[in-house]
Amino acid sequence: VQLQASGGGLVQAGGSLRLSCSVSGRTFNTYYMGWFRQASEREREFVAGITGSGGTTYYLESVKGRFAISRDNAKNTVYLQMNSLKPGDTAVYYCASSKTTNIAPADWEFDTWGQGTQVTVSS
Repeated sequence: VQLQASGGGLVQAGGSLRLSCSVSGRTFNTYYMGWFRQASEREREFVAGITGSGGTTYYLESVKGRFAISRDNAKNTVYLQMNSLKPGDTAVYYCASSKTTNIAPADWEFDTWGQGTQVTVSS
């Protein structure tokens, strides 16, 4: 499995971005997908996750109501719609995949990572 993230950029506070993560492989719908972020000099955070069927999602408390994770299994792609962005959302965002059956897996359960995409929110 290979992951390719895109969609980052520079946006003003209050604006929106949609990140995409394209996944190679024929069994995409069996993978739990997650979005992580890491800001400068801060630990990595698990931002959002979604089960293989798309039926269950997880969100970091600070992004609930502003971010939405979704997936299109026909296109082997997972998305992260980010609305009402804040300067505190500035980070490099990564997508990752896992074979876990947990609804909110730990970082170590993700075994394949994409390259990051930079999101910068200006005040």
